[in-house]
Amino acid sequence: MTLKTKLFTALAFFAIAITSCKKNNPLIPINVDTEEIVPEKIDSFSEIAMIDLGGATASEISAYDPSTKKLFVVSNDGGTKVEVVDLSAYPTVTKSRTLTYASNAGINSVAVSNGLLAIALNGVTPQSNGDIVVLKTSDLSEVKKISVGAMPDMVTFSPDGSYIISANEGEPNTDYTIDPEGTISIIDVKNNYTVKTFGFADFVVDKAKLVVAGLRIYGPNASFVQDIEPEYVAVSADSKKAFVTLQENNAVAEVDIVAGKVTKITPLGTRDISLADNAWDVSDKDAKVGQLGTWPIKAFYLPDAISYFSVNDNQYLALANEGDTRAWAGFNEEVRVKDLTLDPVKFPTAATLKLDANLGRLTVTRAYGDIDGDGDFDELYATGGRSVSIINAVTGILVANIGKDLEQRVINAGKYDDDRSDNKGVEVEGVTVAKVNGKTLAFIGMERSYMVAIYDISIPSKPTFVQLFQTGEEPEGIMFVKPKDSPNGRSLLIVSSEKDGTVRFYQPNKL
Repeated sequence: MTLKTKLFTALAFFAIAITSCKKNNPLIPINVDTEEIVPEKIDSFSEIAMIDLGGATASEISAYDPSTKKLFVVSNDGGTKVEVVDLSAYPTVTKSRTLTYASNAGINSVAVSNGLLAIALNGVTPQSNGDIVVLKTSDLSEVKKISVGAMPDMVTFSPDGSYIISANEGEPNTDYTIDPEGTISIIDVKNNYTVKTFGFADFVVDKAKLVVAGLRIYGPNASFVQDIEPEYVAVSADSKKAFVTLQENNAVAEVDIVAGKVTKITPLGTRDISLADNAWDVSDKDAKVGQLGTWPIKAFYLPDAISYFSVNDNQYLALANEGDTRAWAGFNEEVRVKDLTLDPVKFPTAATLKLDANLGRLTVTRAYGDIDGDGDFDELYATGGRSVSIINAVTGILVANIGKDLEQRVINAGKYDDDRSDNKGVEVEGVTVAKVNGKTLAFIGMERSYMVAIYDISIPSKPTFVQLFQTGEEPEGIMFVKPKDSPNGRSLLIVSSEKDGTVRFYQPNKL
């Protein structure tokens, strides 16, 4: 055997040993993304097809089944429904069927895996226990109906299809007299759909520490477990962990899927709008569209959607910091700055700040900011980060924030809705991360500008702008279909828009 042959053989055995070690050692990450790269131009996404499903709320969240080429779309337009859209003749798309659930008080989410469709339904009232209904995608026959916690707001499958995870928000009623516990349900698909629903009682002892770190617990007469409101779920590539946004609480929870319990709560802190990198437009009455500037305020991130991704075996989360408030008849935290009494020492120019052209009309929370309890506000906290944050999934440390650049590009495109400057800006609602032509891309949906932005986050700490394009009105659901699963073998972005009831399909050009 020659030296060259010996060296080749040794390297081959070494590679096999490393692969075997990775398979058997959970501490060594495995790169699960080994799919063939389809050569596509990442900055060339354009609309290929569209379907109009009705009026407002007719198109909210979508899920696609590659085996049947069916798209399932949440609709609350005139009832509790799932619209079934046929993509088998894509780019011709047609509605083929409507599934109705008249006895449930609303539908929130859908998800697909391995020929199964999971549908998240409210109970007979939003505050009663909800249901996850599982159907076969082939013939839409019901497989199982599982009771979960109150208001299952988002449902998803683990990547391996073994589990269904539901974030049960548990919102209060409008009078704030009924406030269910926020919970998470884990459904074991392979064990006859057995379910475990659990909450956050184990963290009551850590409440003070978590609040100092930025967790918001503030609902009137609400216990810790009632105040927690799970919103959206992302699952790790190995199907062992789920990450759940607690939107109103300004945090992310980590869940051990196999054990069926919450293992960590990571408060997100605040975004400092006095820093140049975080500049905002805070007024719709400043006689200028999109006037980004620095102000003596902070902003709770309050993320809605969440997406898990990995780069070089490091794990990350992308958070869509939409912002959401508790604005109920029984409790409303929203207030304009001009209606608050500001501490004269902390805000010596209060009269000027409270002008409509400055901070006067900005919506902030009255639940935070009176640090010393004397009735005036020592700090101002806005509701929503107006950004996408990238955080380390293991440590929770902020890696990057896509905010100022995002809004500036919308302004430059002439698509900025200045009327929303005093509220949530472009209102970043959705985010999904996927690979296109080997690049890791974040697709960001902005509810108030009717646009999607694409950023290259292949280096998570240095996001770079790729593209900005128009969508339907108020994009609510953003999902990516890999080339191997799409109807024509190319990357496919599906955007469902809540206000105009349309679903639009975007694809990049081939290289």
